[in-house]
Order: sequence, then structure tokens, then C-alpha cells
Amino acid sequence: MPTAVALVAAMGVALTGCTANTDARASVSGDRRKSAARQEHRTLTAALRRLVTDGAAPGAAALVRDGGAARFAAAGVADTRSGRRIERDDHFRAGSVTKTVIAALTLRLAAKGRLDLSDPVEKHLPGLIRGQGNNGRKITLRQLLTHTSGLFDYTEDPVLARQLSAANGTRTDATAHSPASLVRTALTHRPAFAPGATWRYSNTNYVLLGMVVERVTGRPYAAEARRRVLAPLALRDTSFPGTRTTLPAPHGHGYDARRGGAWRDVTDLDPSSASAAGEMISTLDDLSRLLGSLLRGRAVPQAQLRRMEDTSASGGRYGMGLFPVRLSCGTTVWGHNGQVNGSYALAVATSDGRRTLVYRLNSAGPPDPDAETALLTAEFCAGR
Repeated sequence: MPTAVALVAAMGVALTGCTANTDARASVSGDRRKSAARQEHRTLTAALRRLVTDGAAPGAAALVRDGGAARFAAAGVADTRSGRRIERDDHFRAGSVTKTVIAALTLRLAAKGRLDLSDPVEKHLPGLIRGQGNNGRKITLRQLLTHTSGLFDYTEDPVLARQLSAANGTRTDATAHSPASLVRTALTHRPAFAPGATWRYSNTNYVLLGMVVERVTGRPYAAEARRRVLAPLALRDTSFPGTRTTLPAPHGHGYDARRGGAWRDVTDLDPSSASAAGEMISTLDDLSRLLGSLLRGRAVPQAQLRRMEDTSASGGRYGMGLFPVRLSCGTTVWGHNGQVNGSYALAVATSDGRRTLVYRLNSAGPPDPDAETALLTAEFCAGR
């Protein structure tokens, strides 16, 4: 019968042998993961280079997160004069990704009983929606969130569009636009359809939601967004600039190629014309955290998240501050894009929030849709 010491020794030998085999397998597995990661990085970089070489922008960058792992890649330049590269922590204008935050904020207030999605706009903003067939008594907050209100998109007003085009990148003392003035511009036009009849994207809807938030809480929507959405998710590099024309440091430049084919610097601009529909400034990391946290149910309660993902009112095109992107491999990712003069961004995540992709251009694009699809397919369809 072996002694206790012999048993311990035998166990020690056995354990040593097991550890050696495990280490060998782990080494091979680790090498494979590293090789796969290098290939994924090359694919991501190639997709970004295609966006740049196709003339969509001087520079492009992307951040992919998968669980605890992150990959950053960039192509082109952040500054056409100095040749500076785009950095991971650069700030940029996120455009309509702002709507994801405003929708989450509105739904958090609904969960607290501060408002109801079936409330007519008239209840919170009495007398505002009037004229040209527009009627705030017949439009609900739900219809604002889902873009089924029928309200005209103020950014398509030809007079305002000319004013904004003239101001961007040429002067920084342009007259600020209040949310009410933007809505009044929209109300000079007849609605596109009766409330709830169909779907059409309109920035006017989210400007109104910002105004409703202010009426309900007694505080600016930007302050409420910081308190109820940004701070709980630790989005420290995301901000609402109001009328501030400059970007926080660090940042690159934003460009517009609409005049003569040359890149025109439009970094400094008055963002008040975007208001709650698109004024937000952010970073790749913050937008990744926003989408991942939201789809994991950490930004709004699960019942509200299900509402954000309900696309029935739009025929499958849009929920509330989120839209689905259905890829050829059968995967559906959720997120939002944003386009503002000098910047384009897209932030998406898998339905469980585990894998996120955020990419940006330092121009408004438009991006090559085939190149964008190739980028998403490469990241979310590999191995399927």
C-alpha cells in the first residue's frame, strides 16, 4: 500500500503531465487566435482604405469590440495639411446617433411615469404644432420616436438648407437656431402623410422630443441626457455642444468636398441647427459602449429596449432611435448612423450587445454603400 507521501508524489507527476499537455494546447489555440485577429485587422483596414480611396473622405477609422477584446484601425489622414493620422480617442460629430440617446432618455422618462408614449404632442407643447394641416393633438410621442408623425423634415426646407450650407466652414458667427425656430420652419410645410399612416424619417421629430423632455423635466435635454444616459454608462467623452462651434481635444478635422472637388475644412460649425436630432459629439469608444450597453439592457429597462427594437410601425425599417441592418449571412445588427457636415458615423451591435462596430469618416460622405456593406459583412459574418 503506498504511503501518503507516495500518493502525493504520484499525484504531482500526474498533475505535471496534465499541465504540460494543457499548456501545449493553449499555446496552439493562442497562436490561432492571434493569427485570426491579425487577419481580421487586415480585413478591417482594407475596408477602411477602400472608403478612402473611393473618395468618400480623407480619412476613416473603426473600432471593433468583441467581449473584452478591442481592435482599432484607421486609413487616410485626420488633417490634410499636416498628414496627422486619425487616433482612437479623437472626438467627432456623431450626427443622428444623437437620436439613440434621445430615444433612450425619452423611454427612461416613460419608465419613471414622467410621460406616456401615447401622449399627444399637444399635451406637452400646447399650441405649437399648428398650421398647414399639422395638428399636435393627433401626433403622439410614439409617432415622433418611430418617425411616423408625417411632419416635414426641417433640414429639407430649401431656404434653411441654403443658409446652413453658406455658413458651414466659412464663418463661425452664424445666427444660432433654437429648437422652436427649427420646428416653425417645418410647420411652414404640409405634412407628408396623416399621423401613423406610414413612415418617413424626419429630424423634426427628435427636435420635438428634446423640447418635450425639457417641458417634462424643467431642465435642458442635454443636461437630462448627461444625467440619465451618459453618466450611468460612463460616456465621459460624449457631449452636447449647444452653440459651441469647436470640437474638444483631441480631434482631427472635418471636410466637405462639395465645392470644386477640393476638400474644404468645415471642422468648426454651429451645431444648433441639429439640436436634439443630431448635435452630439463623441468618440469611437463611447459610441461602442453606448450601443453595447444599450443592447445588453443597461441603458433602459428591458421592456423599453423591446420598444426600441419594435419596427412594426415602420414596416421593419426603424424602431425608436435604432434601426436593424440585416446582413447576407442572416445576422442582424442594430444601431444608428449619423451624417453632419464634415462627419459620418455608424455604430452597430449584435442583438446581445457583445460585439460592436463603430466606424467614422471625416467627411459627410456619402459612403459607398457597397464598401459599408463589405465592412459590416467582414466583421459580423466571418465564419458563418
